[in-house]
Amino acid sequence: MTVKTRFAPSPTGFLHVGGARTALYSWLYAKHMGGEFVLRIEDTDIERSTQEAIDAILEGMEWLGLEWNEGPYYQTKRFDRYNEVVDQLLAQDKAYKCYAPKALLDEIREEQMAAGDKPRYDANHPKVVAANTEATESSPFCIRFRNPKEGTVVFDDKIRGHIEIANSELDDLIIRRTDGSPTYNFCVVIDDWDMGITQVVRGEDHINNTPRQINIYEAIGAPVPEFAHCSMILGDDGAKLSKRHGAVSVMQYRDEGYLPQALLNYLIRLGWSHGDQEIFSMDEMIKLFSLESISKSASAFNTDKLLWLNNHYIKTAEPEYVAEYLQWHLDAKSIDTSNGPSIIEVIKLVGERCNTLIELAEQSRYFYQDFEEFEAGAAKKHLRPVAKEALELALSKAESLQDWTTENLHQLIADTCSDLELGMGKVGMPLRVAVTGQGQSPSVDAVMALLGKDKVVTRIAKALNFISAREANA
Repeated sequence: MTVKTRFAPSPTGFLHVGGARTALYSWLYAKHMGGEFVLRIEDTDIERSTQEAIDAILEGMEWLGLEWNEGPYYQTKRFDRYNEVVDQLLAQDKAYKCYAPKALLDEIREEQMAAGDKPRYDANHPKVVAANTEATESSPFCIRFRNPKEGTVVFDDKIRGHIEIANSELDDLIIRRTDGSPTYNFCVVIDDWDMGITQVVRGEDHINNTPRQINIYEAIGAPVPEFAHCSMILGDDGAKLSKRHGAVSVMQYRDEGYLPQALLNYLIRLGWSHGDQEIFSMDEMIKLFSLESISKSASAFNTDKLLWLNNHYIKTAEPEYVAEYLQWHLDAKSIDTSNGPSIIEVIKLVGERCNTLIELAEQSRYFYQDFEEFEAGAAKKHLRPVAKEALELALSKAESLQDWTTENLHQLIADTCSDLELGMGKVGMPLRVAVTGQGQSPSVDAVMALLGKDKVVTRIAKALNFISAREANA
């Protein structure tokens, strides 16, 4: 039997961290087992579902690289199929029409709560029986599933272990509303059956739905998949993850300069572990992943750790991979890399110093764009009259240098220091500010090598003009 998992988000909001982790676990299990992964959009909540949310979910899945083998399927396009099965259940007396109006059911629930009873639908309640008896052919009705009254529902959750619920705790849930639309708990069962889903990985908030769904699987003669319910993700403060913790669209992490590999590596460790290992390649994730290794305990989201992982991947990933995602930020900042060195070489030089792609894009800017002003603090400290002689000599040597390499530029700086009997800082720092416009950068000889002779010569001359103007104003 082919293993088949699914990720089935509701498009009432964007793809958030919890949903992304669920998608990742489901995707990894399918890959680990050599199976298939299905994407299904559960859009039966027509009033709250939006195309914007659908687009954001698809964009988030694509950005994370969680490719699906089938789909995306849309529940709103399968209403004929759901109604076909509803009609079969009616014909088999496994479902029935209920004419009790919502106002009446609300009244009964209030009475139950006032009496200290569990609020629930009771088909044998005198008021419900009366409503059904007095109904006419034109009376509005919903369709309810006839839940078994005896016995228990038993399933072994791959994460949470043995779970058993008495059928007496479950009422007859609605499977088709008065307006004719099918309901969530019914649609997912039909979808899982038709799509051959063998494992359902989802959040623990769905545990209460599972017994009801199992009874529907069995009523229609469908195989019951295995279930794995993941615990929730908490914020650093132990509270449920929310917008104030940054729990918004996954695409915000792209906007804030994170690599998808870093976010995936972080998400897999929010509840799953393999010894003390922290860094996992995608191949390792697929090879090592198992549902049984997911923790029952809630996990705390730690932004500092995610940032550390992001820095790790910027430093260690193939620069071609980093460049693929950096380009979005370069475009957003209108940095045209066609007029300058290879962005791959810039990433190799600058990447180690950056925690996010936003920082990397900014630190790449001076390789491609001339700056209008020097960083004020750095210029005040290093572009002083005392630095003029060193910059003039360095400029002269740069103009006459034929073989523009990092090694030769390193020697150029060393020779300038030697000729003027100055320490490296007295030459290197003014040069750094001159050619980058700022006080911090990678090794200045390597920066100059990437910038190229024309830019370096022009910028040193600009720095000398700056110093001259500073002298004149003194």
